[in-house]
Amino acid sequence: METIKKTLKDSAAMRWLVLILISGLTFGTYWFQDFFSGIKPLMITEMGITSSQFGTLIQWTTWANVFGMIIIGGIILDKWGIRRTGVVFGLLAVVGAALTAFGAAGTFSDNLDTQLWIMMIGRLLFGSGLEIVCVIAMRTIVKWFKGYELALAMAINMGFGRLGSTLGQALSIDIGGGVVSPAVNFAATLIAIGLLLFLIYLIFDIKLDRQTKGENDVEEEPFKFSDLIKLVTNRSFIFIALLCVTFYSAVFPFMQYAPDLLINKFSFTYNLPAEASVAIMGSEALGNLAVYLGLFIFALAITLVPTKFKSKQGKTLATIIVLVFFAAFIYSLSDVFSLWLKNGPKTASLIPLGSILFTPIFGKLVDSKGKAASLMILGAILLIFAHLSLSIFDNIILGYMGLLSLGIAFSLVPAAMWPSVAKIVAENRLGTAYAAMFTIQNWGLNLFFKGIGWVLDKSNPDIVAAIESSRQNLEAQGLSKIEISERLQEMQQVTHEIPAFNYTTPILMLVGLGVLAIFLAFMLRKADHKQGYGLELPSGAVAPKDQK
Repeated sequence: METIKKTLKDSAAMRWLVLILISGLTFGTYWFQDFFSGIKPLMITEMGITSSQFGTLIQWTTWANVFGMIIIGGIILDKWGIRRTGVVFGLLAVVGAALTAFGAAGTFSDNLDTQLWIMMIGRLLFGSGLEIVCVIAMRTIVKWFKGYELALAMAINMGFGRLGSTLGQALSIDIGGGVVSPAVNFAATLIAIGLLLFLIYLIFDIKLDRQTKGENDVEEEPFKFSDLIKLVTNRSFIFIALLCVTFYSAVFPFMQYAPDLLINKFSFTYNLPAEASVAIMGSEALGNLAVYLGLFIFALAITLVPTKFKSKQGKTLATIIVLVFFAAFIYSLSDVFSLWLKNGPKTASLIPLGSILFTPIFGKLVDSKGKAASLMILGAILLIFAHLSLSIFDNIILGYMGLLSLGIAFSLVPAAMWPSVAKIVAENRLGTAYAAMFTIQNWGLNLFFKGIGWVLDKSNPDIVAAIESSRQNLEAQGLSKIEISERLQEMQQVTHEIPAFNYTTPILMLVGLGVLAIFLAFMLRKADHKQGYGLELPSGAVAPKDQK
């Protein structure tokens, strides 16, 4: 009888350990990507930037990728492999984050223009490493989980990323203590920690490659330009790539402005009152972090715990038990949550927080039931509803429903999209495929990161002028930057001497992206029916031969 050789990835415990190590880097990069949204009002009052300048700073994250850095990185990944590529681009992200922190602290200059240039260059370097790190994470998960729980593993990895986005948005103001620099320093430190976790993962990667030597030689074929041509001439790949750019352009840029939108549109608070914080060892930031980690653990538990039981009754009972504990957790903190839901940064974190709960659920659904293209259509519909609720309507209940819908869409579409790419593209070219998608995605992000801030300033010229005039008057009184920041916040949020920004026009632009996303999702489903990749089938199922 032939003996089946077992490898590290055949061990469920080892697979999930690898996922945790890889997800550490994902967590740190997503935090750094989105944490500025939580301190945008503070950057306006303390540093003196405009919404347009804020958009430009975020936009610089995408510039290198717009001009093909991700494609180059994807080719390098396919040629060098996970290890060398991960170290090089991980270091690039760390250096970029450090430079951004130096700029925010005024280490080299306290001139605003100089500070912004240093921060923009830092974001450029960070962005150059960020997207390749995301590609590496996906490529690593495919390497360890293909044939096992691939969609679920990708969904959980995305959950860690969304947790980073959630905490970055919600806690940066707490960590900074009302000052910009400490929040930036903390975010940069997280990326360095994530890189250390990746270096630990490399020990297991080397051992796995030794165990599977000779089995994956196909992955070492040299990159050929014809491989990229095959991608861009594949109808299914074109539609899923365009769907990627339209969907994410309507989500990621919005997240950068969401806390400020809620403060201006619905008069939400920016700084939390003392009774709205949970303190651990005297630290409100640590206490609030514990609350979010609790929510994250429950989000994973409701997906993973029931799967440990074989019988339907066992799964049902496990689900009920988890929900009961979850309800008790929410009830115990109900007074805190009632105040959080009136705070801009905390409420805006509902978007990635919702995806933490729903992405693993939808990932498991795609694994077991399929219907990936159909789920992408549903996600696009939810996207349209969300942005309509937050643009043309002033009803706060609709606003909450819009945020929740966006959180669900933010989990539904990625949980269906990324495993679908692994069906459309051969495994040994996934690095190039994901890189191509991220490059196209960055074209849209580049436009809308800047575009929302630019349109916001252009549609509110009187408010921009009022802020600048008030700043100059306060500077003439000899007040410090921190004192000016506190006074401007009071004028905006308490006395209303400075009117609120009107976000209707910039957010209404995103509704059009949702309409386009629906069209592309329908076209993807139609193309898959002809090409037979089986996007509507469960993981592991093969499309009928007569469909291909």
